[in-house]
Amino acid sequence: MRDFGEVDKEKKRERIRINENPAGLPTEKLEELETAVKSSLKDGYLPCPAAWQIAQKAGVPRIAVGAVTDKLGIRVTDCQLGCFKVDKTPYDNSVPKEVEDELAGNLEALNKDGKLACAEAFELAKRFKIPPMAVAEALNIKNMKIRDCQLGCF
Repeated sequence: MRDFGEVDKEKKRERIRINENPAGLPTEKLEELETAVKSSLKDGYLPCPAAWQIAQKAGVPRIAVGAVTDKLGIRVTDCQLGCFKVDKTPYDNSVPKEVEDELAGNLEALNKDGKLACAEAFELAKRFKIPPMAVAEALNIKNMKIRDCQLGCF
């Protein structure tokens, strides 16, 4: 396990500007989130799905949970779109695949310089009734990147 130290925090701050309390939550709520994050760790990491559950149960934006993980120096893992530390990647680029026309059209319509926001990827998955990883696979096939993580990881 690799710690999320001050050097890592500084690099992330240079790339992504998120203040420590992006949702303007009261101190009690932030303490509640810290406790929830700490109790949800798996091998010292916070899985992305667990972070989403914490946000939902607490009734706070996901970015608030991401800010708490940064403050605590905890790394998020198991991205639901396969962006980092996932045991199995669904698409390995070895065999060209086709993306269903309607999904491809939606990807192109949302495309901003070859990038699609995390929230948009999840919305497409919901609209097409497919797993988020299927959208991520389609993005890989189309050489598009996912940006603007809802937890603020990237």
